[in-house]
Amino acid sequence: MKNEELADIFNEIADLMEIQGEQPFRIASYRKVARILEELTEDVETLLADGRLAKIPGIGKGSLERIEEYLKTGKISTHQELVKKVPKGLLKLTKVPGLGPKTIALLWKEMDITDIGQLRKAINSGMIEKLPGMGAKKVEKISKGIDFVIRSSGRIPLGIALPIAEELITQIKKIAGVKKAEIAGSLRRRAETIGDIDILTEASDGQKVLEKFTKFRQVREVLASGSTKASVRIQDNIQVDVRVIPAESFGAAWQYFTGSKAHNVRLRKIAIEKKLKLNEYGLFENEKQIAGANEEEIYHKLSLPYIPPELREDRGEIENADKLPTLIDRKDIKGDLHMHTTASDGHNSPEEMIRACIERGYEYMCITDHSKSSAIAGGLDETRLRKHIAAVRKLAEKYKNEIAVLIGSEVDILADGQLDYDDGLLAELDFVIASVHSALSQPADKITKRVLKVMENPYVRLIGHPTGRLLAQREASAIDVAKIIKQAKDTDTWLELNSSWQRLDLKDVHLRLAKQEGVKICICTDAHSIDQLDYIQYGIYTARRGWLEKEDVINTLSRKKFMELVKQRKR
Repeated sequence: MKNEELADIFNEIADLMEIQGEQPFRIASYRKVARILEELTEDVETLLADGRLAKIPGIGKGSLERIEEYLKTGKISTHQELVKKVPKGLLKLTKVPGLGPKTIALLWKEMDITDIGQLRKAINSGMIEKLPGMGAKKVEKISKGIDFVIRSSGRIPLGIALPIAEELITQIKKIAGVKKAEIAGSLRRRAETIGDIDILTEASDGQKVLEKFTKFRQVREVLASGSTKASVRIQDNIQVDVRVIPAESFGAAWQYFTGSKAHNVRLRKIAIEKKLKLNEYGLFENEKQIAGANEEEIYHKLSLPYIPPELREDRGEIENADKLPTLIDRKDIKGDLHMHTTASDGHNSPEEMIRACIERGYEYMCITDHSKSSAIAGGLDETRLRKHIAAVRKLAEKYKNEIAVLIGSEVDILADGQLDYDDGLLAELDFVIASVHSALSQPADKITKRVLKVMENPYVRLIGHPTGRLLAQREASAIDVAKIIKQAKDTDTWLELNSSWQRLDLKDVHLRLAKQEGVKICICTDAHSIDQLDYIQYGIYTARRGWLEKEDVINTLSRKKFMELVKQRKR
């Protein structure tokens, strides 16, 4: 274990030196030591103790001292000093396949890119291709490397796992003898990240079905396969478990394998109190099965209403079973109020986005390109924004009988709490989203004050992706969400549930708090292309996990009611 740890640190030292422009021979010496440590067949501590480590070619006096320092203290001072000289997120970029230290140094010095989130954004904007030595192929390779890092981080984001599972379900249903196939596990509960993909099937010949499943083109490795269960690894080391369940137990198994564990424990306790036994095979009175073919009858026999999968987290769904919310549904959404076009870093023109929203049946929409300080995203200065406003207003007139088109902006909340545009320009917009894109590492009190301050501005309607997190890429900022929610209530400001599967921000527990305080949520996609408008589904899933109903979400209003509301200033 120590061999691997030391090898990783020596490689990191070499990476940090290369990023900071150190002499090539010094960098090479650290990489050589790392390689030696990786290839050792004996424990490094034993080799150091008996003097054999010092005799290995390539391990010099300085390297030996650093190894000894680590074994004694768990740290190497040279490494610590180098880490302090670069931004916190920069080291994580070294984990991206296709992205070497020299390129990282270029991105940092030329574009101030210091983490994976900024890198993804820069790639989407097309700005990276303009740098020396970069090109479409290299950028594509880096983009794939980012995807790999995300997928191999231990937890799989919902937006990656769900399409994979749905494709597998489609294939399984085509196998002869399969009568039913359903997603289970945390994926069915639409958790923001999942561990493995769980699928349940009902089939006449389980072994044949599982044999065919293990031969799917996606399968890289078969871990186990029998007559009732098969486990495989597919692309990016994702594990998929498929179980074959008899019809009479399918509902019980589906409930059991959907979880959560805490929810299931509560159900089993209720069953025991009723002198019943609940397990994955059914609900039993003595040895007689009294329910199990479907989930609804399980809950009914336990004197409970059917509880939607998204609520099964033991967060009050049992205690409040008699007054569960009527959860929001995709059909309730009447418009999308956060999207980007080619005016900033989007991939489609304003007119293309308008037509795409019409195709999705929306009654209204808002185009919200970036403000000037988001230079990496092609943010608009005052002159460009005014031209953009005029152009979108012409399109709004053209399409007014089909959809209400608003012109807005996603305006940066600057590090000092000021907005990127003055109030005179904000007044020319129909809709203003205020978002933090920089200085996300500020202490809690400072970043919270920034957002509290802008909510007092009468032109700011919505706070975009309030915590700034990027799943598997960037932690949420230290912002005090409870204070933000209170200020939102006091200033009649709406909070965004950003549907991009990389964000899902606000998260479910914050949404529930906002609901309890009477703060309105706006579910938006932050789409940078037509296809990304369909990310709205991930926002809906998260909203349901946050117990949101139609009346909690502002963009469920009809066109008439929404337009009347948006024309009003905040109180």
